[in-house]
Amino acid sequence: MERDSSFPAETADVLSGDALTGVTVIVCASCRDETGSDAHPRAGELLADDTRRAASGEDIRIRSVECLGNCKRRLSAAILRDGCWSYVFGDLSATSGADLVAGAKLFATSTDGLMPWRGRPDSLKRGLVARIPPLDMLKDQI
Repeated sequence: MERDSSFPAETADVLSGDALTGVTVIVCASCRDETGSDAHPRAGELLADDTRRAASGEDIRIRSVECLGNCKRRLSAAILRDGCWSYVFGDLSATSGADLVAGAKLFATSTDGLMPWRGRPDSLKRGLVARIPPLDMLKDQI
């Protein structure tokens, strides 16, 4: 998927200082588990907590939001990096925090603004929902 992009990454110089400072993981806290239970804490809240624990001691921002609108793919999260593509993942579990942090670290070391496929945890390979270019990269293509 990454290889045949219609928008080249064009962000080779985005790394400066501590690369992790520009990476944010956003977790949907309102996501339910596979049973659809309304129980609290919700599975999304558990995933957010697991991600915070996994990121302890790392310079990765972890944020939660009420809804990413990816309900058909259950537990969802996004990984963003300043000036780079953003990634949305679904079909995660409440214990996928370490995978999200591993993906964020992999993304932070990328020199082309894309999260490398090689080395991604399996849950981030199987669970990829969308890859969104940064607005400043979009040019009139018409």
